Amino acid sequence: MCLMTGSRPVRVSGIGARLTEDMPAGQINYGHLQVTFADGSVGWYEAGWGPMMSEEAFFVKDVIGPKGCVSIVAGKASQAGNSADVDSHSAAQALKVHSSQLGADGKFTKPDEIVPTDADPGHDGLCEREQAYFEKAIREDLDLTAHMDDAVNSMRIVAAADQSFREGRTINL
Repeated sequence: MCLMTGSRPVRVSGIGARLTEDMPAGQINYGHLQVTFADGSVGWYEAGWGPMMSEEAFFVKDVIGPKGCVSIVAGKASQAGNSADVDSHSAAQALKVHSSQLGADGKFTKPDEIVPTDADPGHDGLCEREQAYFEKAIREDLDLTAHMDDAVNSMRIVAAADQSFREGRTINL
C-alpha cells in the first residue's frame, strides 16, 4: 500500500477476532487493518485462517485513493480452494484498476482495466527475486532508502494495527 500510494501512512485502525476454540487463549485467527495516508488514500488488508474462512474471504487486498482503486485479483488462487496453500496468499492473477473520473453525464469515463500479472512467480519465486535484488544492491551499491522506508512503514502499520485492536482505538502515526 505504501508503494502504491507513494504517500505517508498517518492513521491505522485494526480489529481482530478469535473465531475458533482450537486456538490458544489470547490468540486470534482473523485480522483486518485500515490505513489512512496523508494524500487521503485508504488501504485495507484482511487475513484469516481456519475452517470458517471461505476461499474468497482469505484473499482481500485493495487500495483506494481519490483517483480510483486497485484490487489484487486472486483468480486461480481462490478458485482452486487453496486457502491453506502459502503460494495462494501471495498469488496475483491480475490487478483490477478502477478510475473514479466521471464525465459530464455522471458516468465513468473509462471501464475498469484488468492488468494481467502473467509472471506471478509464487511465494518462493518472490523470495528469490527479493534475494537477487538485494545481492544486486550490494554489488552495484544501489540506494535502498525508499525500500527501507516502505519496510519500516509497513512494520509501523502492523504494530499500530495490533495496538489499535488491543486498545480499541485508532492509532495516529
